[in-house]
Amino acid sequence: MSRFAVVLTVVLLIALAPAALLAQGDSKGAISTSQAKALRSSFAIDPETRAIMNAVANNKLREVALDQETMKVSDMFFSNKIESEGITDQNSTGRCWMYAGFNVLRPKVIEKYNLGGFEFSQNYLFFWDKLEKANLFLEAMIERRDRDLEDREIDWLWRHPLPDGGQWNGFVELVKKYGVVPSAVMPENEQSKESRVWSGLLSRKLRKDAIELREMHERGKNLKDLRARKMQMLEDVYRVLAVSLGDPPSEFVWRYEDKDGNVSEPKRYTPKKFYEEVVGSDLDEYVYFLNHPTQPYGRMYEIQFDRGMWDRPNMAVANVSADDLKAYTLKSVLDGEPVWFGCDVGKEHHRDKGIGMMASGVYRYDAVYGVDFSMTKEERILSRDGVPSHAMVLMGVDMDGDRPVKWLVENSWGTDYGDEGMWMLSDRWFDDYVYGAVVHKAYVPKKVIDLLKTKPVLLPPWDPMFDAAMWE
Repeated sequence: MSRFAVVLTVVLLIALAPAALLAQGDSKGAISTSQAKALRSSFAIDPETRAIMNAVANNKLREVALDQETMKVSDMFFSNKIESEGITDQNSTGRCWMYAGFNVLRPKVIEKYNLGGFEFSQNYLFFWDKLEKANLFLEAMIERRDRDLEDREIDWLWRHPLPDGGQWNGFVELVKKYGVVPSAVMPENEQSKESRVWSGLLSRKLRKDAIELREMHERGKNLKDLRARKMQMLEDVYRVLAVSLGDPPSEFVWRYEDKDGNVSEPKRYTPKKFYEEVVGSDLDEYVYFLNHPTQPYGRMYEIQFDRGMWDRPNMAVANVSADDLKAYTLKSVLDGEPVWFGCDVGKEHHRDKGIGMMASGVYRYDAVYGVDFSMTKEERILSRDGVPSHAMVLMGVDMDGDRPVKWLVENSWGTDYGDEGMWMLSDRWFDDYVYGAVVHKAYVPKKVIDLLKTKPVLLPPWDPMFDAAMWE
């Protein structure tokens, strides 16, 4: 071998040493000292990298990654818009699903009575939701009284005794059973705006009660005895709820002033009568569709405990393709019907005073780090990286011919973010992060209506398809 060849060989070995050491690996899987050195050698601080490091060190990461090209197309003009009045605020609670449900109904009341604005009492329904979930938890524990404490369903129940979160079916069943009231009849208070402390105390109490019920069973008490004791336990739950949220009314008087200054005669209602006469929508005519590529399309699914009441069925959902989900949603919005939808709101949304946008690519972390962070929707679901974490309402769409470009969203985060509480959602973001939508049957083809009649496949509460079924 010539002297030149020897020198060249040595140079190549030195250059390739880090990669070779990394590829060689450690027989036990740990990072060896030589591999740590190789990793350090793999990071070259050139002028461009130095500039990026300085930018990251001296600014908030989202500000560095914010993509200005995406921001340029974030206008709030929409070719089709559903009119409503006012923006709601769920404050520090996980009631988005309930607020979104009411925000679907509010425009109907506003239009019907020519009002300048209207809001339902979320506090009223919050009270009954917590009471029903407490009963659901205790009954589930009674039913599983013979199981080991480390049984997976028991473990799931211990972790979720009394969540704020819920689903569309929980909203529907609460309205059907308890009715609704205007916000002035049972307004928000400090505890309804911040549920963490008192709800946490109730969760602790319910866990304690469940242990007692199991011990009663071990001492030979029968089911009748357990349920009698459960009712005594629920008296404590009711007391904590009433002290925290207020005692819900059984009847009330409502009157209103319309946009023209006309004041109605006062009329007495029960909460159920108020819903029947003032709202009147048949919530059973709405269908919940999911787009979850982890399971076959064209089938019905339900999940254990995906409900808010013991004596009501689990949420039944039809799993459809992303194109079908969008098609049903689009038909509804174009016809002036708001759409309740669930999404992974934590991904790629930008909010500031006067700005609220959900747009894929709004943050370019890949450009900041030079690393590919992308995942498919299926990969995000399977790895628990992506779950439906928030519910909102679609109130408009901007069309380019027959193609949606962006969507108008009514959120429940008050007016401090977005365009006075309204947000822009890009159509690509819809594909990437919208997981489900509730659409009236009128906008759904007959083949899907027939699908709704089939028996759902039962999935466990920890299945990734419904990992955030009880949204926090």
